[in-house]
Amino acid sequence: MTDLQISLLAAAGVFIAGVFTYNKIQEYKAKKSVERAFSTDHDDVLMRSGEEPQLTPTSPAAPASAPPHARLEPSFSLDADTAPGVAGGEAAAAAAALSAVAAEFSTEDAAGAPASEDELAARANAASAAAAEQATALVDPLIDCLLPLALEAPARGDKLLPVLQTLRMVGNKPVHYIGKAVSGDWEPIAHGGVYTELQGGVQLASRSTALNELEYSELVTRLRAMADEIGAEPAIPDMIEVMAEARNLHRFVAGHDAQLGVNLQSNGAPWAITTLIGALEKQGFDVRPDGRFVMPDGEGGFLFSLSTNVTPAEETTARLTLLLDVPCVAPARDGFGAMVACAKGLVARLDATIVDDYNQPLSDAALTEIAGQVQDFYAEMNDADIPAGSTRALRLFS
Repeated sequence: MTDLQISLLAAAGVFIAGVFTYNKIQEYKAKKSVERAFSTDHDDVLMRSGEEPQLTPTSPAAPASAPPHARLEPSFSLDADTAPGVAGGEAAAAAAALSAVAAEFSTEDAAGAPASEDELAARANAASAAAAEQATALVDPLIDCLLPLALEAPARGDKLLPVLQTLRMVGNKPVHYIGKAVSGDWEPIAHGGVYTELQGGVQLASRSTALNELEYSELVTRLRAMADEIGAEPAIPDMIEVMAEARNLHRFVAGHDAQLGVNLQSNGAPWAITTLIGALEKQGFDVRPDGRFVMPDGEGGFLFSLSTNVTPAEETTARLTLLLDVPCVAPARDGFGAMVACAKGLVARLDATIVDDYNQPLSDAALTEIAGQVQDFYAEMNDADIPAGSTRALRLFS
């Protein structure tokens, strides 16, 4: 065999090996594409295009009497972790309202009669409004820095939630997310949902601090890493603008962080704590696990709290303090009026005098003047679109 023949055989071998390798690479790419396209265990009609699948007349799955479309009743699923930044009572109320609307959303009423189209439309609108309200409670344009996340493809809530859980706090500022469902409505991200867009939000300020540059830098770094994992492209707002908004909001919070207290001073010997507990329970107070006495509001929250002003180890106290967290109690509940009424009830029960922080007696005229100042405070909060006792206020003043 000549050198030329050997060279030709070697070249042919290299060519064949190259073709074989190329085919294997293409086969691998095709396999990965198929796996991505069919990564779920079952087909989801919400992930298809707008075209309906057609059944041939000879198909046994298409009887002549079958309707062209099968009507699917809407359903709702709320995840317990979708609202960690909202006060427990508000979040529970919103979830309960949404669940109640969903439970009523059926084609038949309780008596079994078919619901009319108008009734179905009204129920659908109510469900949509409830979902939108809860979404706004989680990601609020007024108190959050908005973080749009453009998804490369529609994504399931089941796959999104575990990843989103990795970025829930920056410093002491909560981070929440909502998703745009295939219906076009924004809603809390839930198991079973399918979303075409996401919107994140980090709270700009809390009672203690404003979002700062260090926290924002950490947020951006972690957000980009998380976005890569879920196949999304984040839109990062300008840091200078975000910092300015955060400082402005915190100035408002600091200027309206009002807590009003009235004190009860014993007219005689100090009260025994054991005797005092019984008197406070008769007055309607609950004892919380942390030892605080609170006056329930009837909906899982409380109107005001009471302190004995002594450590748990002490056996007596001569002074009690009732405290109202003004921005966290809605005006309709009249927290200050309820607190004063309670104080007067304890005066008769415990033989005490209502005094201020300097131990000077508070007259009815002085208490009435303070009540007027509380109403002015409520008006200022309403003007700022942060009503006292609202979800927005509870987030800021938590």
